[in-house]
Amino acid sequence: MAARPGRRHRPDPRHQACRPGRGEHRRRGRPMGHEFLGVVEETGADVAGLTAGDLVVAPFTYSDSTCDYCAKGLHISCRNGGRYGFDGVDGGQGEAVRVPHAHGTLVKLPVAADSALLPSLPALSDVMTTGHHGAVTAGVGRGDAVLVVGDGAVGLCAVIAAKRLGAERIVLAGRHEARTDLGRHFGATDVVAARGEEGIARIREPTGGVDKVIEAVGTRQALDTALGAVLDGGTISRLGVPQYEQGPIGPAEFMRNITLTGGACPARAYIEQLLPDVLDGTIAPGRVFDREFPLDRTPDAYRAMADRQVLKALVRP
Repeated sequence: MAARPGRRHRPDPRHQACRPGRGEHRRRGRPMGHEFLGVVEETGADVAGLTAGDLVVAPFTYSDSTCDYCAKGLHISCRNGGRYGFDGVDGGQGEAVRVPHAHGTLVKLPVAADSALLPSLPALSDVMTTGHHGAVTAGVGRGDAVLVVGDGAVGLCAVIAAKRLGAERIVLAGRHEARTDLGRHFGATDVVAARGEEGIARIREPTGGVDKVIEAVGTRQALDTALGAVLDGGTISRLGVPQYEQGPIGPAEFMRNITLTGGACPARAYIEQLLPDVLDGTIAPGRVFDREFPLDRTPDAYRAMADRQVLKALVRP
C-alpha cells in the first residue's frame, strides 16, 4: 500500500461499497469509489507497519495522521489529506489503488480476506463510522431517547451506534419498510413513516420529544423534522450532506438553546474503536449491503441505488 513515494496496492473488489452520486460528475465521469478493503501488494519507502499480503480497510478519505487536525481526531481536515478520485488519486472501485499516506490512513485487519466477518468490515470505511460520528457528536449516552432521521445505510448504522452507546429509546424516521425492519433489528424501538407536522407529532407521541437527533438525509425537510422533534436544550447532529444553503436558525431556534453539530466524519479516528465490536460480532453493520454486483457492473450498482432498488451495493470481482 503506497504512501507518497509508493506504488500501488490491489483493493479487494469483493468488498467495495457503492453509494449513489450526485452532480456534474455523473455527466462527465471521474474515478469512483471511496469505501474499500484492500490487500497490500507493495509499499513505498516511507510506509511503516504494513507489508505485502496485509488485509486493510481504507477510511473514505486519506490522511497523514500526524498534522494538528489529525492529532485532534479530525482526520477529515488533514492538512495533507484528500479524497479518492480527485487530484490524480485513484478511485477505490478498480483493479488497483494507490493510497497516499498509507501509513497514516490504512488500518490493518487481523483477519483473512475470506473472513466470514465480511462485509461488515467495509462498513467501517464510511457508513458505520459516519453513523457513529453522528451518535458521538449528538452526545448519545445511556438511557437517552434518540431520533434518527433517514433509513439509508448511514441512518441504519446510526441506529447501531446509538444502541451501542446505551440509548434506551431509538425512533427511526423512515418510509421504506424493508429498511425500517432492519432498523428494528439494529435496535430501533419505534418507527415513524409520516413526514412533516404529522411525522413530528408521531415522533413526540411515544417520547414527548427527544434530546438527541441524528439527521442522516441532508434535506431541508429532514432538518425541519429534527428541529420540530428535539426538545429545548437538545442536540442535533447533521450527517447528511446539506442539499440546501439556508436553514432555520433565527430567533425561534435561538431561544430554544438547540445545539447544531455533526458534519463530515473523520472515519480514521473511529475505525479502531469500532473494530473490536465487529470482530466479536457485537455489531453487524454489513447487513446494510443488500445486493452484490461484479466489478464490471459497478454502473448498474449505482443505478440500482439511485432508483431505490438497492439500499447499498457491494462490488465483487
